[in-house]
Amino acid sequence: MSFEFVRKLPIPSEIKEQYPVPEKAAQIKIERDKEIKDVFTGDSDKFLVIIGPCSADNEEAVLDYTTRLVKVQEKVKDKLIIIPRVYTNKPRTTGTGYKGMLHQPDPEKKPDLLGGLIAIRKMHIDVISQTGLTPADEMLYPENYWFLSDVLSYVAIGARSVEDQQHRLTASGIDVPAGMKNPTSGDFSVMLNSVVAAQAKQTFIYRNWEVNTPGNPLTHTILRGAVNKHGQCIPNYHYEDLNRLFNMYSERDLANPAVVVDANHSNSNKQFKEQIRITKEVLHSRNHSADIKNFVKGIMIESYIEEGNQKVWKVYYRPMSWLGRLRKTYISDCWFSIRFYKKWSLFKLKCKC
Repeated sequence: MSFEFVRKLPIPSEIKEQYPVPEKAAQIKIERDKEIKDVFTGDSDKFLVIIGPCSADNEEAVLDYTTRLVKVQEKVKDKLIIIPRVYTNKPRTTGTGYKGMLHQPDPEKKPDLLGGLIAIRKMHIDVISQTGLTPADEMLYPENYWFLSDVLSYVAIGARSVEDQQHRLTASGIDVPAGMKNPTSGDFSVMLNSVVAAQAKQTFIYRNWEVNTPGNPLTHTILRGAVNKHGQCIPNYHYEDLNRLFNMYSERDLANPAVVVDANHSNSNKQFKEQIRITKEVLHSRNHSADIKNFVKGIMIESYIEEGNQKVWKVYYRPMSWLGRLRKTYISDCWFSIRFYKKWSLFKLKCKC
């Protein structure tokens, strides 16, 4: 076999023992998990905002950004629950390029998976400890979930992973909401089949163990748009799309019917400034129908401190902040920056032009 076995990595329990979650942070997670769960079960009418960079490539910047979110959360806590999007794995369409902090904790150095496991766990813990917000991450590699199982309040399964058996089975044992995105083809039935599998009891092999899982009743759907055979993006956030998915849910015996709308990716045609308009339309659809209001539980937004798509080798100078040091810009798809106002509302998300 053409595998080079570089080194044996610690198992999750060893990493957790070396880098434990502080008691206060663990209690914060328990409380936040309950709040978020209540949204999906219908015991709370708050709206979820899962927001942050496409790729969390730098802990200092992530903490800067999430600390700013704390001020917003405090002002909208009666209506919104903000979940920082701290995505440490980056799926690649072609399998090449930067794959996230897990692979490269330092983007200018060679891959270091052990260093990456430690770096992403530490970053998630620091986000909770320093902000009181509990993060979301994408489960790109099911075997790695257990390294972060005690620090995440939300898990997303991406468009390229949603048809994968191991992703579905692993989601059935997750204790927090797991969102299944529609595949890039846009097929709603594939997405719903994933929800069926993840809500069911399962027996399978996981990290060299035969395991049983009880099923995850908080598994739900995420609409992220689609791509047709000509490579054109097809949005699926409109009222008609939401209503169609609602009706398809009603034909299946699933717990806690719910959808989160991803305002970026193929829904925005990767035109990140469109996320503001898309979010407004989704909320308009919720106000138009009581069924849709109860069904649409949240929105996903890609956002960071600086907008745009940056290359790893570029540097810039910004005075009066941590950006004032010579630093590499962020590695990601496009996002928009957030400007903070004294009188905050969700739609004062302005593109920094």
